[in-house]
Amino acid sequence: MTKTYPFQPDYAVPPGATLKETLEVKGLSQADLALRTGLTEKTISQIVNGIAGITYETAEKLELALGIPASFWNARERSYREALVRIQETRRLDKDTNWLKEIPLATLIDRGHIRKDADKRSMVRQALRFFGVSNVDAWRNTWIEPAAQYRGQVVQEKRPGYVAAWLRMGEIQAESIATQPFDPVKFKHVLTEVRKLTTAPTSEWRKKLVDLCASAGVAVVFTKEIPGASISGATRWITKDKALIQLSLKYKSNDQVWFTFFHEAGHILLHGKKEVFIEFGITSATHEEQDANAFARDMLIPAPHVHRLPYLKTRTQISEFARSIGIAPGIVVGRLQHDDLVFKSAFNDLKRRFDWSS
Repeated sequence: MTKTYPFQPDYAVPPGATLKETLEVKGLSQADLALRTGLTEKTISQIVNGIAGITYETAEKLELALGIPASFWNARERSYREALVRIQETRRLDKDTNWLKEIPLATLIDRGHIRKDADKRSMVRQALRFFGVSNVDAWRNTWIEPAAQYRGQVVQEKRPGYVAAWLRMGEIQAESIATQPFDPVKFKHVLTEVRKLTTAPTSEWRKKLVDLCASAGVAVVFTKEIPGASISGATRWITKDKALIQLSLKYKSNDQVWFTFFHEAGHILLHGKKEVFIEFGITSATHEEQDANAFARDMLIPAPHVHRLPYLKTRTQISEFARSIGIAPGIVVGRLQHDDLVFKSAFNDLKRRFDWSS
């Protein structure tokens, strides 16, 4: 089967060329047309030479003087201007094809955000549409330049285009989640309900988590990690009334996933709406991250119970303690390991692991 492509020339013919041919066919000079239309000879010359365009008023005069409908001249002018824009856009896209190396193009194609095309200019256009920007400079200003707070290494030491793509995927997911206006008091109450979900199977807690948070103005989305981005979670405000928590399941054990969620929730309650927090999974010394860490620790294992942790020496003791405070045993194990109360390899069988199939 032969594949056909629309012909798009890399040049544009001004409507003045058509006007010149028309005058030659009718045996009229530019001076004659000036007299018939009431336009100056200079104006006619500029139109013929492609310097000036044909206005709606001029098109009406040409219709009366030459017997060719104004709609024809308007259409020629419009198609000429569109061709100029297309040529300029094509040249710009040719220059921007190298930008595709800065973003996870293979992943975007694999996940259906971009259609694979032999024409790299087409993929540049698709990628710009995916990011919601009109050109690469706008992409840098929108996705790369804004300051971000985060745990771990700076974004620039990662692959910023990959990080931006992961964040954008989360925004697109969040668009489909209807949320109530953000209410900090209600969100605090919601978090106490969410904490109870740590003991529930994935088939139950995931939807309940999303619905509960949406009722307080927070969209929660799960976005599969992009190789090269290495993000475990992120928090930002989509609007003044809608916050977004985005999780990657980079660390698939339940202690890590739930700690990351409550860490992000801490950012929402404790820090400003203009900040973006990106978590790479390495503890940072910033005050904001320390605050969010403390918030997550206290939510999962409240301070009045912490004194009991050093005395948990067996699986049975850990499980009974977890049941007594209403959280999953794996979360307790994660805290014991973090506080160096047990070896990093100890009791990992009590942790629950998540994967995308679940």
